[in-house]
Amino acid sequence: MNNLSEKSIANVEFMIEGIKEKLKVLNLGAIKPSHFDEEMYEELKDIYDLVMKKDSFSPNEMQALVEELGNLRKK
Repeated sequence: MNNLSEKSIANVEFMIEGIKEKLKVLNLGAIKPSHFDEEMYEELKDIYDLVMKKDSFSPNEMQALVEELGNLRKK
């Protein structure tokens, strides 16, 4: 189990892959761990925690999560 309180590239990758797996959204293929940096770590962790807590998501929730991940991408 990763210690997600630690900011690291490995944890960013772990969380992105976890989110993609849980949401099973095809357009998440465009989201790669390399698009994120440690500056956005806390926000990414918040999204990860939210996604892992829920069993299912409405299409609107999925869209909002994908948009939020898009907003966190490195500029």
